[in-house]
Amino acid sequence: MIGVALRNLRHRPGGFAATLLSSLLGAALLMAFGSLIDTAAASTDPAGADSLYTTAAVGGGWCLVIVAFAVTSTLTLSVRQRAGQITALRRLGATPRQVRRMVVGEAAAVAVLAAALAVPAGLLLGRLLLTLLQRTGQVAGSVGFSFGTAALAAGFGVTLVGSGLAGSAAARRGARGRGTHDRQWIRRAGGVVFLLAGTGCAVVTATVMDGRGIDAMQTAGQAGIWAALGLALFAPELLRLVTAVAAVVVGRLGAAGELAVIGVRQRTRQLAGTVMPVILFSGIATGTVYMQDIENTAAAGTAQPDYAQDVKTLNYVVVGMITVFVAVMLVNTLVAATTHRRREFAQQRLAGSTRGQLLAMVALEGLLATVTGVLAGTAAAMFTVLPFGSARAGRVWPDASPGPYAVVVALAVLLTGAALLGTARRTLRGPAVAAPA
Repeated sequence: MIGVALRNLRHRPGGFAATLLSSLLGAALLMAFGSLIDTAAASTDPAGADSLYTTAAVGGGWCLVIVAFAVTSTLTLSVRQRAGQITALRRLGATPRQVRRMVVGEAAAVAVLAAALAVPAGLLLGRLLLTLLQRTGQVAGSVGFSFGTAALAAGFGVTLVGSGLAGSAAARRGARGRGTHDRQWIRRAGGVVFLLAGTGCAVVTATVMDGRGIDAMQTAGQAGIWAALGLALFAPELLRLVTAVAAVVVGRLGAAGELAVIGVRQRTRQLAGTVMPVILFSGIATGTVYMQDIENTAAAGTAQPDYAQDVKTLNYVVVGMITVFVAVMLVNTLVAATTHRRREFAQQRLAGSTRGQLLAMVALEGLLATVTGVLAGTAAAMFTVLPFGSARAGRVWPDASPGPYAVVVALAVLLTGAALLGTARRTLRGPAVAAPA
């Protein structure tokens, strides 16, 4: 089955582009933060080394969680799109173990290639992180950049092991076929655990961390990220709920609206892969930006501890890198999912639907997914904003401008719309009868 896996990579390169890109970006981020450990180990500045270790531990830890989540989602989508191939292999006598070996072999090969390609990007991002820390005075300018064992272990080791585990889990679900529906409780249980973790961090922020100044950021930031991950795992249920509420309005928008509502109801699990990155993007970005805004207002004109600048820099760097990664993941997922619908679009055109109606249908599906993701992301951000506002500013609802939130929502809509409609236009080119059977 390993030979089959390698032939699949050679003959279906487009089908693995999404996994490759997710793994490449994830490996680059992990290498960048890992290089800070190499730099700290070679540094003779104790204070600077502490800042480097802290940035690597916090930023790298959260990047690891987000990257693992993203790679697992992408691999699951890839395996789900190959249900026909897996079914054919099973009918030819392949066992579930052989199918898992094939998928894990593909994931491992892609992970090694992605990690190798990520080395230059990891070097560049690592140097950028060190430069930011030096410009803010947290690390001495004389400290030289190092890229060694820790960076390579983070990039190659974590990416390879993570992709292997994610591929095994995705293949196990794919090989079981319909039995997958019986194991939805695992996903939901994971969502509950993450939400409980977020709730716990939020409660600690509002109570234990009340009056402790900037230290409250330690738990407030975690609360929003855990909550975003938890709500992302409930993406199918949230999408069904939003669709049910919006169906009355969307269904009145003609044939395209009716097709969109029907399509979302029939493809909820597939479209949930689109909702997940929107939740992560809007939740993490909104929560971190407003948390820092509250801190800036509360700290104005007051003496701050020496590490306050470390925290501020770390917040912006982490949210920036994670946001960019999740944004790319969003576009990546949308392109892969929409391209896979070529046959579906062709059948609808042969049944009488026009290109315009199908584009409108895709746009409305994307709108429902975006609204679901933004609403859930906003809810996740509240796990950070409300308790931190209470602990740091003495008020649950902070006096903050809606501008940053509007920018986050606009970016989510822009990324989703551009990726969906651009891919749909390319997929609809040519005669319907030329689509694959």
